[in-house]
Amino acid sequence: MTATPCRFCGSPLDAVFADLGMSPLANSYVPAERVNAMEPYYPLRALVCERCFLVQLEEFESPAHIFSDYAYFSSYSTSWLAHCERYCEMIVQRCALSESSMVVEIASNDGYLLQYFSQRNIPVLGVEPAGNVAEAAIAKGIPTVVAFFGKQTAASLASEARADLLLGNNVLAHVPDVNDFVAGMKTLLKPRGVITMEFPHLMRLVEQNQWDTIYHEHFSYFSFLTARRLFEAHGLRLFDVEELPTHGGSLRVFGCHSDDPGRKETASAEALAERERKAGYQRIETYLAYGRRVAQDKRAILRSLIDMKDDGLRIVGYGAPAKGNTLLNYCGIGRDIIDYTCDLNPHKQGRFLPGSHIPIRPPEAIMEDKPDVVLILPWNLKLEIMEQLSAIRDWGGRFAARTPKLELLP
Repeated sequence: MTATPCRFCGSPLDAVFADLGMSPLANSYVPAERVNAMEPYYPLRALVCERCFLVQLEEFESPAHIFSDYAYFSSYSTSWLAHCERYCEMIVQRCALSESSMVVEIASNDGYLLQYFSQRNIPVLGVEPAGNVAEAAIAKGIPTVVAFFGKQTAASLASEARADLLLGNNVLAHVPDVNDFVAGMKTLLKPRGVITMEFPHLMRLVEQNQWDTIYHEHFSYFSFLTARRLFEAHGLRLFDVEELPTHGGSLRVFGCHSDDPGRKETASAEALAERERKAGYQRIETYLAYGRRVAQDKRAILRSLIDMKDDGLRIVGYGAPAKGNTLLNYCGIGRDIIDYTCDLNPHKQGRFLPGSHIPIRPPEAIMEDKPDVVLILPWNLKLEIMEQLSAIRDWGGRFAARTPKLELLP
C-alpha cells in the first residue's frame, strides 16, 4: 500500500504519533430522528512526517462535508469572548489600526471577534465556510463571505482590498491543503501588513497529554518550528510569538512578508524555537514515544469512572465539545457511565453525541436532576463552568475533569 504523502512537504508518511482507533466525526451531532441509524466511522490516527515533523491526520472527509452545517458557535463561551476583546485592544494599538485600515478574519465564525473591531469603526470582513454560522455574523452586521479560504478566494478578495491585519483563530489546524491556505494569506496581505494566527501548540499537547484534542476536523498539529517552516515556504516570516492558555495551551504567531524590513525577529520567537529544539521536536523519537502514554491514560480514565460508578455515584457531563467526543469514543464510554451531557449551545441541545449517543440537554437539567458528579468535557473551560454551576455544591455535587489526569476536583 502506498504511504500517504505529507500535506506540507509531500514526504511519505509511515510514523504513527497516536492511534485512537475508529471514530465518527467529532462534530457530527446526531438528531433524534437519526439516533438509530448507521454512523460512518473513520480511523483516528495521527501520523508524523519524518522530514518536516508535521503531525497530521489522513483526510477521510472533505472540509465541504465537515463544515457545511457546523454546530460550533464561538460566542457561547464568555471566557473566549473576553480573550478576543483583549486581543482586539492589543492589536489595534500594536498595528495602529484605524478607520482607514482593513481587518480580515479567516474562519470568522459568528462574528465573535470582528464585532470588537466594528465597535471601533475599523472596517472588517469575515471569511467563513459554514453558511449557517455566517448567517449569525451577518445578522450582527459583520460583512461575511461564505467561502473556504485559499489562493483562489484570496485573489478574488485582493482585487477589492488587501488586509492590514489578516487573522485566524483555530483555523490553521482545520485546513487539509495548508500550502494553498498559506499561499492565499501571502496574496491577501498588504506589503506592510501583519498576520496573526492562533492554534493549539503541539508541545503542550504532548506535555499535558491532550490527546483528546485530536479529531478529524483537526487535520494538522503544529510546533512553532514546523509552522515557521510552512510560512517561510510561501514567502512569509513569523517574527514573533506569544504562548497563550487558551484551548489547553496555544500559540499566537505574528507574521509578515519575508521582505518586510520593519519586522525583526523577537527574543520570544528565538527562545521558543530553541526550547522546542532542546525538547526534541526535530527528532522522530520524541513523536514515536507519545502513543504509549495515550494508551496508559485511556486505562486510567476508565478505572476512575468505573470506580465512581461502583461507589454508586451518578455521573453526567457538561459540554459537548469535539474533544469530549474523542475521549468518549476512544475510551468506549456510553450511557452506562454518563447519563447525559448538557450544553449552553441551543444548536446542540436535543441532539446526541456522535458514537456514544449520549443525549445533550440544556444546562438547567443539572439543577433539576442533582447528579453526584459533573464531568467537564471541555476541560479548558473548567474554571468558567465551575463558576456557572457552583450551585451543585449545595447538594454535595462534585466536578471532575482532566487536569491532565481525570480526577475529582476540590
